[in-house]
Amino acid sequence: MRDFTPRPESGRIYPMVAEVRLADAGPDGHLRPDGVARILQDVATEDWTASGLADTATWVVRQSALSFVGPRPRLGDEIVAETFCSGTGAAWAERRTDLLVDGDLVIQACALWVPIDVGRGRPQRVRADFVEVYGEAAAGRKISGRVASPSPIPTESASRSWQLRRSDLDVVGHVNNAALWAALVEVAPPSISSAMLTHHGPIEGTDSVELFSRDEELWLVVAGVPAVSAKWRTARTDREGT
Repeated sequence: MRDFTPRPESGRIYPMVAEVRLADAGPDGHLRPDGVARILQDVATEDWTASGLADTATWVVRQSALSFVGPRPRLGDEIVAETFCSGTGAAWAERRTDLLVDGDLVIQACALWVPIDVGRGRPQRVRADFVEVYGEAAAGRKISGRVASPSPIPTESASRSWQLRRSDLDVVGHVNNAALWAALVEVAPPSISSAMLTHHGPIEGTDSVELFSRDEELWLVVAGVPAVSAKWRTARTDREGT
C-alpha cells in the first residue's frame, strides 16, 4: 500500500463538501469504494481548476489507495474532502486526500498522478509553476513514479467476463477510474479496511475484458494482459497482522 503522509503544517490544502448519495451507497447504506473514487476525482478536479494551472496539463491516475480509518460514511452523510500534494517527482506527483464526517477523519486516500500535455497527449515533466502552487505542501518530499508489475494470475483464480458500459467511459474514451473500482466491489467483501488499485494500461470502451480474482486480489485482463490490478485487506486480516 502507498504511504499516507500526514497533513502539511503549511501550504495548499483544498477543501470540498460532498454528500453520500444514492449512486454511491450499497444495499447496507454505506459508501462504496467506487463512490469514494468519485469524490476523490471531483475534489482533485476542483483543486486543479481553482489552481489556475488547468490549461497547462491534464492529469491521469496511475495508482490509488484507500484506507478506512473510521466509521464508514452512510447515505446522506456530509463529507468534507481535503486534498493536498504530498510529493513530487520528475514527471509525476502524489495527491493525498482526507475525508472527514463531523470533523472526524474516516477515510485516507493517496494517488500517484502523471501530467499529460494538453496539446500532444503525452506525459510531460512537472513544471515550475506547479511547484510554486503545490510545492510548499509537498515540503520537498520526493516520490518514485514506478508502479509494480501485476503479480501472476493463479491458475485456480475465479474468472468472469467484465461487461463495459458507455457510462463507464470518460471524456477521452477510457474506462473511468471510479468504474474500475466497481470491479473491486464485485469481488471484495464490504468489510475491506484498505485497498489499492493500479493501472498498467488503459481500458478502452471497445475492449473485451475478463475479471480474475483470488483471495484478496483481482485483475482486469485485456487480450491476455492485465490492464488493472487491485489488492485489498479486510478488517479481519488487518487485526491478525497486528
